[in-house]
Amino acid sequence: MLGAIPTIAPYFLPSRLVAFAKTYPGIQVSIVEETTAVVLGHLREGNIDLALVALPVHGDELVTVELSREPLFVVLPQKHRLAKQSSITLREIDNDPFLLLKDGHCFRETTVAACRRARLRPRVVFESGHFSTILAMVAAGMGVSIVPEMAVESRAGCRFLKLLDQRSFRRIGLAHLRNHYQTRPQRALVETLREFPAENSRAVRLLA
Repeated sequence: MLGAIPTIAPYFLPSRLVAFAKTYPGIQVSIVEETTAVVLGHLREGNIDLALVALPVHGDELVTVELSREPLFVVLPQKHRLAKQSSITLREIDNDPFLLLKDGHCFRETTVAACRRARLRPRVVFESGHFSTILAMVAAGMGVSIVPEMAVESRAGCRFLKLLDQRSFRRIGLAHLRNHYQTRPQRALVETLREFPAENSRAVRLLA
C-alpha cells in the first residue's frame, strides 16, 4: 500500500501507475491520500508500506530516496500588472493579497521559506487544502500564490511566472521504514517510480 500527499498524488502518480500496471498486470496498488503527518503516521504504524512525500522528512526510523525536483511558479490573475512578465521575484508582489495552502500541507512550508528568503511577509487572505481551489480564486482576482511546477496548468484567468530563486524548489521522494522488508511487488513499484522517464518540462509545454 502506498500513501501519498494530495499536492503530489494527482500530478505524479497517474502516468506512473498506468506504466506499472502494464508491466505488472497481476499487482494491485492501493493508494491512501492524506497530509504528510497522517501519511507518515500510517507508515510508522505499519498501515502502509511506502510514502510519497515532499522531502525532507525526519526520523531515524525512516529511509528516504529522492525521485525528482521541481521549480516553483508564482500564479497571478490574468489582468495583474505583472502578468506579461515571464519570470518574477517575490519582492515584486510584496503588497499583493496572498493565497496559501492550509497548515498541515508541507508545500505551505516551502512557500513560507521562499517568502522568508525574500524578506516578504505574505498578507494571507485565503487558505485552502487544494491547489485547484487556490487557482480558481487567483483566476477570480482574489490574490496571488505560489505553486510547484506540477500544478501549472492551462487555466483561464491565471498567468504562471517562473520564480527567480534558485533555492526555491520542491524535492519529491519516497519514504519507508528502515526495518521494513520490502516484498518483490513493493521493490518493483519503487523502481517504476524511480525510473519512469521524467516528462519534458510541463510548464514549458503549457506556457509556450
